[in-house]
Amino acid sequence: MFKRLIKYLMLIFVFTFMLSTKVIAQQTSLSISPPLIEAIIKPGKSILIAYTIYNNGDPVILKPYIASFETTAEGKMIIKDAQSPIRFSLDNSDISLDQPFFLKTGERQQLLVRMRIPEGAAEGDYYHSLLVESQPPPMIEGMSSSRNKATIGANILMTVTETGNLNLDGKVILFDLIPRFKTNFFGKTLNIFDSSDKIPLVFVLKNNGKNMFSPQGEISLKGNFGEQAKYDIVPANILTNSQRLITATPSAELKIKRPVSLVISGFFLGYYQLSANIRLGVNTRLLSANTSFIAFPFKFVMALISIIIIAVLIIKKTKKEEE
Repeated sequence: MFKRLIKYLMLIFVFTFMLSTKVIAQQTSLSISPPLIEAIIKPGKSILIAYTIYNNGDPVILKPYIASFETTAEGKMIIKDAQSPIRFSLDNSDISLDQPFFLKTGERQQLLVRMRIPEGAAEGDYYHSLLVESQPPPMIEGMSSSRNKATIGANILMTVTETGNLNLDGKVILFDLIPRFKTNFFGKTLNIFDSSDKIPLVFVLKNNGKNMFSPQGEISLKGNFGEQAKYDIVPANILTNSQRLITATPSAELKIKRPVSLVISGFFLGYYQLSANIRLGVNTRLLSANTSFIAFPFKFVMALISIIIIAVLIIKKTKKEEE
């Protein structure tokens, strides 16, 4: 009887505690437009960009701020606190950078971001992000919050130049295939595929210049029987001191862990050449890269040989039984 009473008292205590402690579980759903700004500007000038923040979740407190970032050799972005000559501010009358504001569900807020480049600013590229971060609500006694911080951002890619001339320089780091077999023949590497294989190509380009660029061009396929196909390069910014995997379209699908630039499908027979020709901008030099592969119907031949061997064995066995 005593144990049952203790059990009931514990249940009443837990139930009372759950009623007295409310948990706030909020859903954050934010978006920002435009997601990317690219601008070329002279020292001493300024530009104004209107961003719009959309709140599709619960009411939220947001804080806007500007962060600088740089790219690694692999093309990844790293947020940093580097000094930048560009001065940022908000032209909003009631909102400032690094100061929180409140946004209701279903509402939007426009942020008028002004960017000033002072006289004498060093020429070059400067990369920033406008970040908007959710803030925890004020704590109320007896309540706790289960909401984590959420951050959305829009990249700002600025090129500062007095004359408008850009320093664009790129280098092909890798233009090669991922073959089924690879071998050396008289000092030359041969990529070998089965005729039914999909052909995966990896194309990596590095930015050695002082300004970002977006390469344009195509990848061409030529066969020994006159077959030809062309694949357009998908434009993508390559920032200074970084490299990036270049992609082309249309491309087939291939289940492979390694990222690839292009996957070519079809039936291949003989010797094929793949080449890329791209430009980094208007009136820039042409960058080229080449590779090749050999395709042979190994699977078909092996299947045919297997069928012939089985047929021969069956014929021999039949003859022996008839004798």
